[in-house]
Amino acid sequence: MYSIVLVDDHAIVREGFKRLIEMEPDLDVVAECRSADDAVEAVGHWRPDLVALDLSLPDGSGLPLIEHLLSVAAETRIVVLSMHDGEPYVSEALRRGASGYVTKGVAPEELVAGLRAVMQGECFLSSDLRQRRADRPNAALDPINRLTAREREVFLLLAGGRAPKQVAGELGIGQKTVYIHRASLMGKLGAGSELDLYRMATERGLLPPNS
Repeated sequence: MYSIVLVDDHAIVREGFKRLIEMEPDLDVVAECRSADDAVEAVGHWRPDLVALDLSLPDGSGLPLIEHLLSVAAETRIVVLSMHDGEPYVSEALRRGASGYVTKGVAPEELVAGLRAVMQGECFLSSDLRQRRADRPNAALDPINRLTAREREVFLLLAGGRAPKQVAGELGIGQKTVYIHRASLMGKLGAGSELDLYRMATERGLLPPNS
């Protein structure tokens, strides 16, 4: 029996996917979470085999949460279940440690297929994402993919409206270091202001809807 934690802030969505998953005799939803804090607590308690994670949560983006959950339970595998289908969002989720990515626009059965594939050690993408990658082989040329891991974190926070002082506090680094990363990433992206960063992030679906 594989244990699963569902993380989505919409109760009706969680209930729908729970019913779908529990139609499978060897899959068991042991916890449902509506926030990042709830997810960290549940994963620490249950140490599940799998987490089905939405990226738009009321207390922040699910992207940093991927790494946090893996630091709590390294053996747990994470499948992102999201409305965001932008390639940079998918690439970032996989880079941070997700083992699969399923968009909410595909048939619900693809979530179960994704969970099973990931449990077999595969990296799973839903059919729409696989088709898009096949149609756009040069997606890796996006300048955002030139950013370092830390620059990506600073980029997403600045694009989401955080001030440099807030970014420093959230990442546990000095404000001067934030300005250094800011200058570097803006040079790589050809951005002239935080408004440019916001535009680039929203065009690629990298920000939650309430940003």
